[in-house]
Amino acid sequence: MSEKKSIQLSHGGGGQEMGQLIKSVFFNAFDNDVLRREEDAAVLSLPGDTAFTTDSFTVSPLIFNGGDIGKLAIAGTANDLAMMGAKPEYLSCSFIIEEGFSLETLKTIAASMAEELSVSGAHIVCGDTKVVPKGCADGLFINTTGLGTVHASGISARNLQTGDAIIVSRDIGRHGATVLMNREGLELESDLSSDCATLWPAVEALIGAGIEIRAMRDATRGGLSAVLNEWASSSDVGISLNEADIPVCDEVRGLCELYGMEAFDLANEGTFVLAVPAEQADVALSVLQWFPFCPQAAVIGSVKDERKGKVVLNSAWGSSRFLELPQGELLPRIC
Repeated sequence: MSEKKSIQLSHGGGGQEMGQLIKSVFFNAFDNDVLRREEDAAVLSLPGDTAFTTDSFTVSPLIFNGGDIGKLAIAGTANDLAMMGAKPEYLSCSFIIEEGFSLETLKTIAASMAEELSVSGAHIVCGDTKVVPKGCADGLFINTTGLGTVHASGISARNLQTGDAIIVSRDIGRHGATVLMNREGLELESDLSSDCATLWPAVEALIGAGIEIRAMRDATRGGLSAVLNEWASSSDVGISLNEADIPVCDEVRGLCELYGMEAFDLANEGTFVLAVPAEQADVALSVLQWFPFCPQAAVIGSVKDERKGKVVLNSAWGSSRFLELPQGELLPRIC
């Protein structure tokens, strides 16, 4: 194994080489009692209600400023659980690896995944490895499935109520802008990086503070626009936003102007939106601002009993427009 610097087809053949790869890379990174049993399926015990999610990751480039496909896979799946008020507990992980992929890069990505798992305390307890011939994949694809124990029930896109405050945890559009910048080879004077992060610590703190979370969603593909339009439709309410209150960093704003995009539509991977009763908004903000990945948490709007199913964006100059669902594929291979 030590003599081979890249992945060979034999590493997916079910024999000696595959066993060496799994033990030297994946077991080394993700070691735990359940995984070490090497059974066909992990036997688990979860108390109470359980949240269950799955996702696949094909981001290009595989390594970007602020993260990589491995960190993204763990954070993305953990965040889907956290948005339902569930603590991430167990993950499965499947790797589809292209023949010729660098073994050192694979080890780096696995180490990144292990580091991100430690944020929530979750464990990878089962997985799969496939190797496909050169040209049949773009380096590496990852699929993850997650299980979590629900700590706060009733969180739903259907639960928004008139008067609720809409909060965003930080500045928007960083992940989409960073991947675009890295993909196009753009160089900026400042060090723009993805917001990729596991959000469970902040969600746990909100729950612990007694915040009544009506709805919560990580604003991934489709960004803030997609989340709020889905909420307006699901709850049959109107949502009014104050554009000046929505945090957007200068670098993201500049890239949007350059490419004719809107930050509201760009993907995020460590930014979430929540709806809470208006009287709890200040407490929710104070909780979020304790966390380094929520540096600019802000109330950006409220739920209205008018223009139901629509999101209205109010500018600082007194004009208003509908913030529509994004159309088409703004930026493929974003996650």
